[in-house]
Amino acid sequence: MDARTPLLIYDGDCGFCGYWARYWQKLTGDRVRYGTYQEVAAQHPAIPLADFQRAVQYLDADGRRASAAEASFLTLSHAPGKGLWLALYRHLPGFAALAEWTYAFIARHRPAFYRISLILWGRNYAPPRYELVSFLFLRLLGLIYLAAFASFAVQAQGLIGSHGILPLGEFLDAVRHAAGWERFYLMPMVFWWNASDAAIQAVSWGGAALAVLLTLNLLPRLCLLLLYILYLSLLYAGQVFMTYQWDTFLLETGFLGLLVSFAPNPGIWLLRWLLFRFMFMSGMVKLLSGDPNWWNLSALSYHFLTQPLPTPLAWYAAHLPPAVLTFATGSTFAIELGLPFLIFAPRRLRFCAAWGILLLQSCILVTGNYNWFNLQTMLLCLALFDDAAVSRIVPQRLRARLPLPAPAGRPCRAARIALGSMALLIVLCSLVEMDARFGGDPPAPARAVHAVIEPLHIVSSYGLFAVMTTQRNEIVIEGSDDGVEWREYEFRYKPGNVARRPPWNIPHQPRLDWQMWFAALEDPRRLRWFWLFLERLLHNEPAVTSLLARNPFADKPPLYIRAKFYDYTYTDAGAKARGVWWERRLLGLYFPAVRLRTDEPAH
Repeated sequence: MDARTPLLIYDGDCGFCGYWARYWQKLTGDRVRYGTYQEVAAQHPAIPLADFQRAVQYLDADGRRASAAEASFLTLSHAPGKGLWLALYRHLPGFAALAEWTYAFIARHRPAFYRISLILWGRNYAPPRYELVSFLFLRLLGLIYLAAFASFAVQAQGLIGSHGILPLGEFLDAVRHAAGWERFYLMPMVFWWNASDAAIQAVSWGGAALAVLLTLNLLPRLCLLLLYILYLSLLYAGQVFMTYQWDTFLLETGFLGLLVSFAPNPGIWLLRWLLFRFMFMSGMVKLLSGDPNWWNLSALSYHFLTQPLPTPLAWYAAHLPPAVLTFATGSTFAIELGLPFLIFAPRRLRFCAAWGILLLQSCILVTGNYNWFNLQTMLLCLALFDDAAVSRIVPQRLRARLPLPAPAGRPCRAARIALGSMALLIVLCSLVEMDARFGGDPPAPARAVHAVIEPLHIVSSYGLFAVMTTQRNEIVIEGSDDGVEWREYEFRYKPGNVARRPPWNIPHQPRLDWQMWFAALEDPRRLRWFWLFLERLLHNEPAVTSLLARNPFADKPPLYIRAKFYDYTYTDAGAKARGVWWERRLLGLYFPAVRLRTDEPAH
């Protein structure tokens, strides 16, 4: 190594010094030489032995010397992306004094901090790499995209097709008339060029095909870009059926996945920031809502019954002892409000956060049908690990066959500026979203920037189950030929027949079934889509009836249709043993009986 290369001298008898010197050496490579004072002190007689024992010494090519914190930052400045610390030391008032005081404190307690280092980072800590993590993340993201696109594709005609509940063509005509040319900015989507049934199918199934290509690592960057564009188009085209948090969550994750494909390290940090926001705000909205069921830790006593689409295991969870459900509610808060801060902690604490979040998401996954939502959240936990950790799980034989990218070199200056600007934009706009959730008033310039990119949904606000529903009210739709004898329509996934076991639908998202759950919480007079849904049933429209499990009027349409309102509860163990999962109590009419030709109440 060139003798003109800077030299860092440390105490070879100090475990803490040797630990971090080895780490820095892996960071800086051959840009810095390293030596213990026991080996090289004789070559530098001008430096007192006490100085070597007190702190690390940094000697540059011209013989200038720095020690302690300054020497540490000078050394790190030779590692890509680590020059910020030296800039802060030299230019931020008060930072240098604080850094030197911190260094002196650690130096006085080096044995303790050595033990802490081993606990938090591991014995053979090396600069983290994310080639394997990013490769696996993007392949698995392809599967999430596949579930989302395929799920919508099999429902698209019934929801937004020309004979569906909310025809896309009619919606676009209304927006075109109201917004004019501004519609392209307010609702960016490919359907402005073609909104036919064929175009809807092409976008839905085309997205599924692109997701397969992404999973197979074929043209990944192009696939990620097109997947984002197509799903953004479906988000707007889907209207009320695409207003869920998991849709914007997928868009933001997909956009960050595109950044990961160009620059794994900053992309991984942005994924961690997304996971932090999602988890932390999920806990905060529960407290900010003031809902007493969250504050007194009784929320999960209701949740397993009242959630939109429970799984069969939700019945068992709902019958757990009250003390267990209270403990589970408190544990939910601990995971959502406490563990997210460990996302930015040292390596092993970050792993603890990942396993805690994975545990929570697994419990939600087996008790509630939330499509790919929990799977995507669990996928984000992959960003909390590094290649060294993941390599312990992925077999060596499989790793050898994976077409992993070569370790990324440092991007060019223009790319660093572009990536840095995008990262700052995402962080700024996400802080605006969080501030608004807290009831704050973000500065006007920040709000203006956020408003510009808002239609792209690369940043969104999150927060789940802010208010806990305590009763399960279900809408049951009935049809009749004479207004006297009524027959029930059966939905594919939401409760109806009391003897039917709650089905599994993960990772499918049955959007009509979900809308029916929300409709039960609202006044039907405000739900235009619900009127149109009933109208399509009176027409016996095949695209719409295909969304149902059973159409009692398969041969000819009914003359009348109405909706009843029931209170549903789980049965006890004895009734379930006889095959009855639910019991229901009639509350009244949700929507009066109507007929297609006269639109008058039936008598």
